[in-house]
Amino acid sequence: MQFDDVILGRRSIRGYKPDPVPQELIEEILGLAMRAPSSMNTQPYNFYVITGKPLEKIRAGNTEQMLAGVPQSREFRTGEAFAGAHRERQIGVAKQLFSAMGIERDDKEARQDWVMRGFRQFDAPVCVIITYDRAVDGSDDTPFDCGAVATALVNAAWSRGLGTVINSQGIMQSPVVREHAGIADDQVIMKSIALGWPDESFPANAVVSERKPVDEAAVFVGFDG
Repeated sequence: MQFDDVILGRRSIRGYKPDPVPQELIEEILGLAMRAPSSMNTQPYNFYVITGKPLEKIRAGNTEQMLAGVPQSREFRTGEAFAGAHRERQIGVAKQLFSAMGIERDDKEARQDWVMRGFRQFDAPVCVIITYDRAVDGSDDTPFDCGAVATALVNAAWSRGLGTVINSQGIMQSPVVREHAGIADDQVIMKSIALGWPDESFPANAVVSERKPVDEAAVFVGFDG
């Protein structure tokens, strides 16, 4: 693919084929992703790539604890709930997804099932958990660096025919994730990325989330005209 094809064609994938993803291909994708910039080349991120029975145990633990009402325990700050334009965009993409899946507003069971897909890592065959070194916890640059490598990862995966969706639901129960992924104590869990071969028959995979226009996002200073 050309660069523009990757950027313009990539979309979040929430339905996957069960086919395994070769480790060698994931290593290739990670190698590309790690060319992303990081502050002063600190490269604070690491990856735990999980599949098979360990991933099944994480899915089961996440689901069981969330349904039991166990409070979420994300390790990276969650911040306040979205409001204003940010909340409107969040609602907008949710409406797109529910419409694609045929989920009615009053269908509580279907909506609950959709939410639980997130805690199951969207049933993808692979989960990539991005962590960062605890030694740099609190650095303003670290979240930026993790975001940069995550963006590079999903684009590299798309260029190889793989789909992804960046999410937080899959790491909401961090003790479960730590136990079954064997995450070292010197690492802080940042984000998770579901990864696998897209199921083109899954309706939500056709959804392309809207982007605000450049003239709304950018301020040009010192340009003629």
